[in-house]
Amino acid sequence: MLQKMEAIACQAGEMMLKARDAAVHQKEGHFNFVTDADAAIEAYLKEALLPLIPGSRFFGEEEENDPLTDDPTFLVDPIDGTTNFIRNRNLSVVSIALLEKKTPVLGVIYNPYSDEMFTAEKGKGAWLNGEKIHVSDIPFENALISYGTSPYDAELAQRTMRAAEKFLLESGDLRRSGSAAVDLADVACGRSDIMFEMRLRPWDIAAGSLLVQEAGGVFYSLGHDAPYYDSAAGVLAANPLCIDKAMEIMKEVLQ
Repeated sequence: MLQKMEAIACQAGEMMLKARDAAVHQKEGHFNFVTDADAAIEAYLKEALLPLIPGSRFFGEEEENDPLTDDPTFLVDPIDGTTNFIRNRNLSVVSIALLEKKTPVLGVIYNPYSDEMFTAEKGKGAWLNGEKIHVSDIPFENALISYGTSPYDAELAQRTMRAAEKFLLESGDLRRSGSAAVDLADVACGRSDIMFEMRLRPWDIAAGSLLVQEAGGVFYSLGHDAPYYDSAAGVLAANPLCIDKAMEIMKEVLQ
C-alpha cells in the first residue's frame, strides 16, 4: 500500500512541475489562494487513491468534506505551499495520509523539486528516499525552529509573533518555509528541531505528524489530549530534548 501511495504521489508531483502557469484564484480569508493545479491534482489523487481500499473515504483541501469517521480515509493536500508554487519558489509538496479510526497509519510527503520522498508507517518507522530517518538530538538552547504564521487567520498574528520572539531569544534561530508539511518533514529528519503553528487544517499535518512520531519525535495538537484531525488546531512538534521547553512557551503565549 505504501509503495502504491508513493507512486501516486510521484505522479501528482509530475503534474505540479508541469503546471507552473496554472490560473490563480482568491479563496476566503487573507492571502489565501488556490490554483487550477490544486484542483486538478486533488481530482487525480481522489481518482487514484480511493480504488486502493474499496469503501474508503477521501478528505481533501479543495473538497466539501463530510465529518471524519473511523472508516479508512485518505487525507490529502495536493499542493502544500500553494503561495510558494504560485511564486515559483520551488518549495511545495504533495501530502497524503491514510487514516484508520481517525489515526494516521501511512504517510507520504513528496517534494518533486528535490525528488525527496518522505514516508512513514505506524509502528515501523519513517524514511527519506528509502533511508531510515530520526529526529535530531539538539538541545533547546541550540534549536532551529520552523514555524508558520497562519496568514489566513489574522487574529492569531500577535500570538504567533510573541511565540516566535520567545523562541528566537531563548533558543537558536527561526526558519519559515511556507509549507507545514515541509516543516514537519524537516523535524522528522533532523533538519530542524521544533515546529509550531497556531492553526493548521487536518490535510496540512496528517502525513507529517506520523513522520515526526515514527522518527522518534513528539507531536501535539494544541488544546487536545492527542493528535487531532477532525478540524483545524494549533500544532507543536519537536525532538524529545526540546519538547518540554517548547510546550512551556506555547502555553505561555496561549494564555
